[in-house]
Amino acid sequence: MHESDGRHEPRFASFDAFYPYYLGEHSDIRCRRMHFAGTALVIATAFYALTTTTWWALALLPVFGYGFAWFGHFAFQRNRPATFQHPWYSIAGDFVMFRDILVGKLQI
Repeated sequence: MHESDGRHEPRFASFDAFYPYYLGEHSDIRCRRMHFAGTALVIATAFYALTTTTWWALALLPVFGYGFAWFGHFAFQRNRPATFQHPWYSIAGDFVMFRDILVGKLQI
């Protein structure tokens, strides 16, 4: 379960409690597509940087991760990204949602 902290943003006791909320904040398939694309670019860029020792490429990680995700929220989902209130759970949520899409648990 989660509880409100008075700022209209719920607080969560665990990631397992947070993830259903996270999915609700990403119900628009176009928003999920933007998250998927951004997370895929983050993974590919990190792999590239680590395997080629092109360290400057790591600076692109937040641009790809947050840029695609925030565009999806502002253009399609029309809500405030959970990152602003729950940064660590949100980053974990991005990767769990990415996995859930890859294994067919979620559609894009």
